[in-house]
Amino acid sequence: MSTPAETRLNRVRLELSKYEHPLAVFDAEAAGESVRVSIRLKTPVAGVDPYYFDLHPRDLDGAQFAWNFQRQLYDCLHDYFIEMFTRTPQSRDEENGK
Repeated sequence: MSTPAETRLNRVRLELSKYEHPLAVFDAEAAGESVRVSIRLKTPVAGVDPYYFDLHPRDLDGAQFAWNFQRQLYDCLHDYFIEMFTRTPQSRDEENGK
């Protein structure tokens, strides 16, 4: 018999198995009653760490889990790739004291 934490972890892993990305791989692990999802590059790049986000029991147990999970995964993928910028117009302005 599975514990609620194991059931939640399996639910997230099942949902993650529906996603493939040419640059990123996804994984999940138990984090107490929550589940921690990791996003990392298939081909490691120096200075680029994995991205993590936690799913809490209220999110994992909700009737709209699949939709909410997809939204959060897409939002986190966006954040992950944006954080990889090494330079932006804003960073140039900061370097010039603006």
